[in-house]
Amino acid sequence: MMLSQRAVLAAFDDDYIGLSKGSLSLALILTRNAASKQFPLDKNSFVTTKGGQVAGLGGGAVKKILKDHGIERILSSEGGRTSRGNMDRMNAYIDVLNDLHSHNLLDLDAAEKYWVERAQAYFDALPFTFKLDPSRSLRACVRDLLAQAVERQREVSGTMYAGAVMQHLVGAKLNVITKGSIRHYGFSVADAPSNRSGDFLIGDVAIHVTTAPGEALIRKCQDNLSSGLRPLIVTTEDGVGGAKALAKQVGVDDRLDIIEIEQFLATNVYEWSTFERDARQTAVRDIIDHYNKIIVECESDPSLRIEFDG
Repeated sequence: MMLSQRAVLAAFDDDYIGLSKGSLSLALILTRNAASKQFPLDKNSFVTTKGGQVAGLGGGAVKKILKDHGIERILSSEGGRTSRGNMDRMNAYIDVLNDLHSHNLLDLDAAEKYWVERAQAYFDALPFTFKLDPSRSLRACVRDLLAQAVERQREVSGTMYAGAVMQHLVGAKLNVITKGSIRHYGFSVADAPSNRSGDFLIGDVAIHVTTAPGEALIRKCQDNLSSGLRPLIVTTEDGVGGAKALAKQVGVDDRLDIIEIEQFLATNVYEWSTFERDARQTAVRDIIDHYNKIIVECESDPSLRIEFDG
C-alpha cells in the first residue's frame, strides 16, 4: 500500500535532507523546476549541460521561492553547493517524484509547501550566537550579537528581533543581580502600551529598554518622575543621542539616566569577574543562561535563543 505524499516526503527528508540549508535549498529548487517539466521526469534535464552538477542552483532562486510563501529570510546564498552528494540527492528525489506521479499521488504545490515548512523549521531552530572573542572588547562582542538581531529583522519584516534580544538581555542581567526576583514579560507584551512603570521596576528605578527612544517613552519617564521613580533608559549607541535630545526638549535631561546597552552589559561583566579573564567567560555564560531561560518562559519563538561560543 502506497503511503501518502507527505509521508513519502517525510521519509525522504529523514534519509537525504534534514535541517541542512544546502539540502533544503536543493529540494525547493528541484520541486519548483519539476513543475515546468513533463512526467515521468528525465534526470538529465535537471543537470547542467556539462554534466556533474544540478542545474538551477542559486541563492536567488531559493529566495524567490521562499518569498512566494511569505518568508523573507535567506536560507542559502549559494542555493545548495554543487557536490556529488547533491547529485545523489537529486537522483533519489526525482525517483520519489516519479513514483508519486505513477501512483497519482503527486501534488507539486503541496510538495513545495512541505519543503517551505521544513525551511521555516530550520530558521526556528537557528539561535543567535554570542562569541566571546578574547581579541575583541566585550562591547564589540555585544555589538556583534545585536547586529545579528538587526540583520534577521531585515529578513523578517514586522518582527522586532533587536528589541526583543535587548529587553531579555537586560532582564537576564537583572536576574543575576536580583537572584531571579523580577518579573519578565514577552517582548510584544512589554512593548505594548500598558500601565506598568517600565519594562522592569527595581526599587525606585523604572528601567525602559528600547532600540529607538521616542516622545512616548519620554512622556512615560516624566510620569515616572511625577510618581517619585527614577527613570533609566537602556538603548543602542545611536539611540542615546536621540533620547538625550528628546529629554532636553522637555527639560528632564538632568533627571533621568540614559545608558548604552553595550556599556550596560560589559561594565557588569568586568565587575562580576573581578577583571579576571577566566571569570569573564563564566559571567557571560551566566547572563546567557538566564536569557535563554527567559526566552523559554516568555517567548514562543525559539530562534530568539542565544548560543554561547566561549
